[in-house]
Amino acid sequence: MTERSSPRKKQDPVFDSAEMGALAHLYRGEMYRSKIWRTRLDTTTNWAVVTTGIALSVTFSDRDNSPLTLILVGLLVVLFMCFEARRYRYFDIWRTRVRLLETCFYSPILRGEGVTIDNGWNRVLAEDYGRLRFHISYTEALGRRLRRNYSGIFALLLVAWLVKLFVHPTPLESPEAFWNRAAAGPVSGQVVLTVSILFHLGLLLLGLLTVGHK
Repeated sequence: MTERSSPRKKQDPVFDSAEMGALAHLYRGEMYRSKIWRTRLDTTTNWAVVTTGIALSVTFSDRDNSPLTLILVGLLVVLFMCFEARRYRYFDIWRTRVRLLETCFYSPILRGEGVTIDNGWNRVLAEDYGRLRFHISYTEALGRRLRRNYSGIFALLLVAWLVKLFVHPTPLESPEAFWNRAAAGPVSGQVVLTVSILFHLGLLLLGLLTVGHK
C-alpha cells in the first residue's frame, strides 16, 4: 500500500498584490540606476584608453619625442581610476540591491516557493533604504577597478616606456644612454626609474591586498 504524500500547506502571502507590484517597480528602478552608473564607469575607462592611445601615438611618432609623455599619461590614468573608484562605490549600492531582489524575491517565485522572508532579506533591504551607506571602502573600490580594468592599461604604458628607453629610436649602446633617455628634464634617470619601480610596486600591492577585502 503506497502512502499518499500530503499536499503542501499553502502559506499565507507575505505581500499583497499591491505590494508585489510596488516591489516589481522597485526592482525596475534599481536596475535602471545600476545601468546608469555602469555607463559612467565605462566612460572613465574609455577616457583612460583613448588617452593612452594618444600618448602611444605621440611618443612613437618621432624619434626625438620624449618618453616623459607616457609618464604624464600614467599619472592621468591614475586620476581616471580614482574617479572611477568613487563612481564604483555608488554603482555597488544599486547593484547589491538588484542582486538581493533577484536572489531572494524573484528566485523563490520562479521555483514555485512563493515569496519568503525567512532569511530576512526584506529587513536588510529596508535598513539599506533607511540608512544609505556605501557597501565597500574606497580602497577596495580602487583595487577592484585596478584588477578588472586598469592593470592592463598600466602594463601597456610600462611596456611602451621600456621599449622607448631600450629600443626606440635605436637600441641602447651604453648604460649612460639609458639614463639619458630615462631622464625627465632636470630629474635624473636614476630618480625616474626609482619612482617608476615604487609606483608599479604600489599598484601591485593595492591589487593584491584588496582581494576579498571589505
